[in-house]
Amino acid sequence: MPKPSDTKQRILATARDLFTRHGVQRTSLQDIADRLGITKPALYYHFRSREDLVRSIVQPLLDDGEKFLVEQEARGDAPVQELIEGFFDFNYRHREDVIMLLTETPTLADLGLIDKALSWRTRLTELISGPEPTLEQAARAILALGGLQDVCMQFPDAPVDELRAAAVAAALDALGR
Repeated sequence: MPKPSDTKQRILATARDLFTRHGVQRTSLQDIADRLGITKPALYYHFRSREDLVRSIVQPLLDDGEKFLVEQEARGDAPVQELIEGFFDFNYRHREDVIMLLTETPTLADLGLIDKALSWRTRLTELISGPEPTLEQAARAILALGGLQDVCMQFPDAPVDELRAAAVAAALDALGR
C-alpha cells in the first residue's frame, strides 16, 4: 500500500481536528482548505467529498480494530488480561478517532461506518465471558470495555504506562478477576 503524501496527511490531520472540534456536518471542505492555506480544488484533488475524507480518517481505526479481533478470535484462548491490555492499546492508539466516532455516531452510521465498531464489544464480551454469558457477565464486560475506552479519552496527558496499568487493573476488577 503506497504511503499517503505529506499534503494528504496534513489534510487528514486538519480534518480530524476540525471534525472533532466542530462536528463533521458543521465543518465544510472550505473550512479545511482555509485552515491549510490551500484551495478547495486542491483538497478535491486528494478527496472527492467530505464523506471520502471521513472514511479515510475512520477506515484505519476500523481495519486495526477488526484485525485485533480476528486475531483474538482465531487464537481463541487468549488470557482475559491480554485481551484487556490489547483493547486498551488499541483505544489509546486511536483515541482521537474514537472521540470523533463517539461524537459523530449518527453521521458515521449514515455512511455505514459504525456497524462494525458497534459489534466489537459483543465479540469481545464473548471472548471474555464465553458464547452465552450471563447478564451479569455481559454487564461486567461492557463496563470494563467501555471504561477502558473512556479512560483513554479522559486522561490524554497521563503517562501511558501508568494509565495502562490503572485502566487494566480497574477493568479486571470490574470483571471480578
